[in-house]
Amino acid sequence: MSQDNPPELLEEMRGPVMWLTLNREDRRNAISAGVLSSLSDALARANKDREVRAIVITGAGTRAFCAGADLQSGQSFKFDYSEPHVGFANLFRQAKQSTVPLIARVNGACMAGGMGVMGMCDMVVASDKAIFGLPEVKVGLFPAQVLSVLGHLIPRRVLAEMCLTGEPLTAAQALEYSLVNYVSDDLDGKLQWLLERMLDKSPAAIRRGLYTMKKIEAMSFEESMAFTESQIGLFALTEDAAEGQLAFREKRKPQWTGH
Repeated sequence: MSQDNPPELLEEMRGPVMWLTLNREDRRNAISAGVLSSLSDALARANKDREVRAIVITGAGTRAFCAGADLQSGQSFKFDYSEPHVGFANLFRQAKQSTVPLIARVNGACMAGGMGVMGMCDMVVASDKAIFGLPEVKVGLFPAQVLSVLGHLIPRRVLAEMCLTGEPLTAAQALEYSLVNYVSDDLDGKLQWLLERMLDKSPAAIRRGLYTMKKIEAMSFEESMAFTESQIGLFALTEDAAEGQLAFREKRKPQWTGH
């Protein structure tokens, strides 16, 4: 792609980690149709590739992680209503199905639809300069779709205040409310620390475990118990489970196959 038309989403493999960078810095990394399509394509490919152990999603530059829909285009909320599903919602559905862990690297302002991209991730590391907001009421809208991925992450009263006032949270407040895992002035150092704590563990256990965690979120207690009591036997049948237990007995580091 030419210098005049850089890709809207940068993709890079750093070892077993796929890095996806929203590359619209002049628009505060706002979401476009191209960004949505590229994110969807990357998630699909990553989930078919056993070599990909994690996906990091971030924004270009230091000002913004993602400012949400690109309001400058004037086309952000013009959907094809003959389609029952819209692109942003489909991305959330896809993230929900992902068995590759998604980690948001929030490097700046995380606003509106950006809160949805962050919320669909499994873990979040944020800069101490990051802010988090749902300002849609300021432009006559409401943060509808993102509620589906934020409702279980943040206290109801806090979420209501964010939606109804449109006022943001600081990084410290986001950490207090468990919206993020970590806040650091050394964003990349903390992110690498978190990745390393995960990448030396069983790929098979993480893949099937993430599947299990996501499946039971919508189940009643009894349904989730019935599902998980059947799942535990399947965990034990993997090659990684046999290797992990043997390595424990032999007091050595396991050699994972991911199967």
